[in-house]
Amino acid sequence: MSERRWEQVARSVGLIGPDGTVAATVFAEMSALAVRTGAANLGQGFPDADGPDHVRAAAVAAIERGDNQYPPGPGIPQLRRAVADHQRAHYGLDVDPETVLVTAGATEAIAATVLALTGPGDEVVTLEPYYDSYAATIAMSGASHRTIPLRPGPDGFRLHPADVDAAFSPRTRLVLVNTPHNPTGTVLTRAELELLGRAAVAHDAVVVTDEVYEHLTFDGAAHVPMATLPGLAERTLTISSAGKTLSLTGWKVGWLHGPAELVTAVRTVKQFLTYVASGPFQHAVADALPDPRTADYVAGLARSLQDRRDLLCDALTSAGLVPVVPQGTYFVLADAAPLGHPDAVALCRDLPALAGVVAIPVSAFCVTGGETERALRSYVRFTFVKSPAVLEAAAAGLARLSRR
Repeated sequence: MSERRWEQVARSVGLIGPDGTVAATVFAEMSALAVRTGAANLGQGFPDADGPDHVRAAAVAAIERGDNQYPPGPGIPQLRRAVADHQRAHYGLDVDPETVLVTAGATEAIAATVLALTGPGDEVVTLEPYYDSYAATIAMSGASHRTIPLRPGPDGFRLHPADVDAAFSPRTRLVLVNTPHNPTGTVLTRAELELLGRAAVAHDAVVVTDEVYEHLTFDGAAHVPMATLPGLAERTLTISSAGKTLSLTGWKVGWLHGPAELVTAVRTVKQFLTYVASGPFQHAVADALPDPRTADYVAGLARSLQDRRDLLCDALTSAGLVPVVPQGTYFVLADAAPLGHPDAVALCRDLPALAGVVAIPVSAFCVTGGETERALRSYVRFTFVKSPAVLEAAAAGLARLSRR
């Protein structure tokens, strides 16, 4: 009997064992471990504090005035205009609000895009390691997944031109680019983005960008949307969301924009996924995006995250791990091999007892059995989007590792 589609999806994210049994994701396993042991959960990347008061108040106001039924399929006009204005103000992009599509978070935007534009016989290129939903969505579409490794070095995780060339082929239909990048924290440079853009043009591939951490960068690193590069706007779908920027991940308000014919294709599929979502929250985000108080909040959040990154990186270094200091996002990767732990999966299962901390092995973000998984076998992902008190408690626990 041929493998069914759900089995292909499960296999794409490493959930089917050699004996055919289906396991829970490592994220579910580690979150359950945190609950069971009381360890500090530095695995799952969600804030432990809510976003700005004025944005939450706008959601309450929307609920109380009756904005609780289905919003329009493409999203409420106010939010679509606010997204277009945001792109113009921040990046100089001239976006028609009619080509903005509101989605149930960026994850739905990615899924609808891959399902709309690819199928059996096509190839989708992503960076590796990658956000785990990418592999699952590509498997749902029936397309093949090709990857470009991000390799660790003195300047963080970076692209190599030969790896980019090797990933593209005549069958490449999409290249899905995540920057700032989860899980490595890399902010791709303009030169790296141009390298990807040239490959996309040469193979007539559509560029899809996941930019959900666009405003959460550190040390002066600049986020560059690929749609701003010469010759790429006409082939690029840009995806982002309010969840990470506003520390309101449960609201699931995302969006995409791009060429009208591509947006039409994605909207056609998206309407049969959730149809619509997040009605009153769409109104709150529409109010929030142009509000100067929101800009102040986001700037303060980025500064705070940089401080919390430094706190965690210092703790990891003191414990004997080797962190690769991220330029953005909520996450830092650290190599545990110098501490005598070559297998990050085993270490993460032991960390609650050893250090009172839960984290995620980087193998969860890699092709099972692939070159990148082998190269990063000893790497662990930690999140620093937690309160300083939680991070300080984690630092105290991690210090026990160096005394073993």
